[in-house]
Amino acid sequence: MTAYLIKNARVLGGEPADLLLRDGVIAEIGTGLDAADAQVVDAQVVDAQGLIALPGLVDLHTHLREPGREDAETVESGTRAAAMGGYTAVHAMANTDPVADTAGVVEQVWRLGREAGYCDVQPVGAVTVGLRGERLAELGAMADSAAAVRVFSDDGHCVSDAVVMRRALEYVKAFDGVVAQHAQEPRLTEGAQMNEGEMSAALGMRGWPAVAEEAIIARDVLLAQHVGSRLHVCHVSTAGSVEIIRWAKSKGCQVTAEVTPHHLLLNDELAASYDPTYKVNPPLRTADDVTALRHALADGTIDIVATDHAPHPVEAKETEWAVAAMGMIGLETALSVVQEAMVETDLLDWAGVAERMSFGPARIGRLSGQGRPLEAGSPANITLYDPSPRRAVDPTAMASKSRNTPYAGMELPGRVVATFLRGRATVLEGKLQ
Repeated sequence: MTAYLIKNARVLGGEPADLLLRDGVIAEIGTGLDAADAQVVDAQVVDAQGLIALPGLVDLHTHLREPGREDAETVESGTRAAAMGGYTAVHAMANTDPVADTAGVVEQVWRLGREAGYCDVQPVGAVTVGLRGERLAELGAMADSAAAVRVFSDDGHCVSDAVVMRRALEYVKAFDGVVAQHAQEPRLTEGAQMNEGEMSAALGMRGWPAVAEEAIIARDVLLAQHVGSRLHVCHVSTAGSVEIIRWAKSKGCQVTAEVTPHHLLLNDELAASYDPTYKVNPPLRTADDVTALRHALADGTIDIVATDHAPHPVEAKETEWAVAAMGMIGLETALSVVQEAMVETDLLDWAGVAERMSFGPARIGRLSGQGRPLEAGSPANITLYDPSPRRAVDPTAMASKSRNTPYAGMELPGRVVATFLRGRATVLEGKLQ
């Protein structure tokens, strides 16, 4: 394996330092490391002047579509996109075809990730058989499988039956698992097309009320507290949800929460274009919700950023709004959006970004080899990021098989220059290796 000497990187945005990567770990970190020294003479030098060194990013919420929808994404194409976005690990959601509700399917996804080699792929197991919300899936078998599943979610569907949700929360306690809930009361969102509010009324679209999300979160934090189990709330989108999660944490509930990059930057006014690129579940909310989400991420009420990368083929998005698929891709733009929404607004520093995009997701997902401090002896999972350039997002230049990005043509800051997975460069000089 090639050794790398990274020179003058600003670790977590701090003072410049040199990092020697050898045999999959950070062998040494300090200043003045010289490529002529005996211990680093064979190392490839990477000039990181002006670059920020972050621990490899970890996504708790990625849709890789394989098996079943390889026309939208594959494990290989999705992990190539992840590497280009600075990610060294992603959690692959269970809503594939067949559904990842058995040990066999999660092991298939896990092995595909190992074969692709661009980042670690940790499968998420379904909570219920076929995502139907009726009968628990093989949670224990998936936990005991080679994939060692610890996160379970019916994402795309809410576990709306309170009894089933309670049983799932009780079951995962046996192996320190977590249930990640897609909070959407289905009876309140039948036929809903966008956020319920002034914009939906003006556009004549059926509204998706905030209470449909908030009611499920309120129920689930009480269930989690009752059984003493871990709950994770997917893609929080409303100010009301933030307040419920804040209250739950104050009461000692074992609840964590995520927000997507698009809910930190975009709002429901974009629906006025009738461009289905902006159709997503949960929907884009109001500007006030965006502000509340940013502050909740800054103060720790919301723990992490997760992309909810949701690729779709062209024909599923380039159609009229009412029949278009819901979802946006986000792996390759996430760090830039977080810089724009959180760093440029002085709500987070780069150490805070590392906590919310690497340390925190790895901790929730129980990934021991990811989300580690950048120090000697740690696995060499590293992202080198240049925060200075601004660029227009070009969907055609993306590694994902799909093009449904809401940022097409938008100018965003920063770019990932290099990504290292256990000391091996998956991206170097902005190019896949």
